Amino acid sequence: MSSALAIAGVTAVLRDLLNDGLINHNVGGVIGSSVSVSVGPPDRVVPPNGNEASQLNLFLHQVTPNTGWRNEGLPSRDASGRHRLSNPPLALDLHYLISAYSSGDLHAEILLGYAMQFLHETPVLARQAIRNALTPSPPPGTPLQRALAESALADQIEQIKITPAYLNTEEMSKLWTAIQSHYRPTAAYLASVVLIEAAEPVRSPLPVLSRGPIDPITQRDRGVVVEPGLVPPLPMLEAVKPSGGQPVAQLGETIDLEGHHLDGTGRTVLLSNDRFEVEQSIAAMGTGGAALIQFSIPAAQAASFPVGVWRVGARLVRPGETEPRETNRLALTLAPDITGLPMSVARDGNGTASFTLNFHPALRAGQRAVLVLGQQEFAPVAYVPPVTALNFAIEDAPVGSHLARLRIDGIDSPIIDRAAKPPVFLDRRITIT
Repeated sequence: MSSALAIAGVTAVLRDLLNDGLINHNVGGVIGSSVSVSVGPPDRVVPPNGNEASQLNLFLHQVTPNTGWRNEGLPSRDASGRHRLSNPPLALDLHYLISAYSSGDLHAEILLGYAMQFLHETPVLARQAIRNALTPSPPPGTPLQRALAESALADQIEQIKITPAYLNTEEMSKLWTAIQSHYRPTAAYLASVVLIEAAEPVRSPLPVLSRGPIDPITQRDRGVVVEPGLVPPLPMLEAVKPSGGQPVAQLGETIDLEGHHLDGTGRTVLLSNDRFEVEQSIAAMGTGGAALIQFSIPAAQAASFPVGVWRVGARLVRPGETEPRETNRLALTLAPDITGLPMSVARDGNGTASFTLNFHPALRAGQRAVLVLGQQEFAPVAYVPPVTALNFAIEDAPVGSHLARLRIDGIDSPIIDRAAKPPVFLDRRITIT
């Protein structure tokens, strides 16, 4: 693949191609003057107060994605977005205008005719032609020439094809109006495809040694085995169920991972939080079986488990196997837990209720926390994270008993006992008198 200098490299190669063609066909002798090839915008070709020299101008007026290559190599990162898996190419089509300039009669037509003939006879830019055009002469050349020579344009997997492009009168008129230059005899061409690829390091999987266990008789690996059934014969999670039927989990509570083929040894629960780039593993409880894995996040490890959305999976060694397998990942929401509720708070003479709320896990930098009393939100007093206690000073505090929820990044501490039938509110209240 080419580097980001490939666009400039294509323009340089086309300029060299046109320039060599003009020299080899003695076009300068035909029209009786020197001929050059420029690559600037058309509004800068003719000097404001000078004569119009005989020349061809190659102008890159548009770059578009190549439809055939644009989905190649996706995705380029894993689900967390942190690890690069591949360097997908940026596939581009380059749109050029070739315009002929001259002050002499018929000179512009002659130049354009030769230019179109050269490109017609060179439908593909040969790799050696690209190397010759981009090699500095004389060496070592300027820094720009050395950079273009190292663009790897000649080594990209697909060769660059040059084809005429048709622009109708309206399109050509709009284009030259946008350029704000006087129209000259012009032909449009398409250069396709330029493949630009980054050179960043990526993850490279190890080669496969065998496909399954080795048969002791044939000494061949088992290969692919078909097992009829709708349930895949691999460990898989189907649901994450926090304790008490809650939609969110809390520290110290038992969490159920339901699925199939979950029996085995060395059962470990894997948790990862993409926002804080945290990856943790917890040994599963001894309970459960092929359809259930149970675990609990210890409150003593609260510093390692911030409030937020986690991806949870499991790793285990299936019966009869020696290598561990990992399940798919499901979402688990870890909520804050307020300690010390219920509580009573008395207002001062100005009607302000001041109190401290203790909770875990700790509130980290970048997270936002508010206290919801009943239906009203209240912001805490200024604090420096990480903290496990927030101070509140509520002016004109509403008198009464209010259900209290600590909301961190939109995740509320539970206030409903969902195990009761019908559900009831938990005694998580702050009474203001």
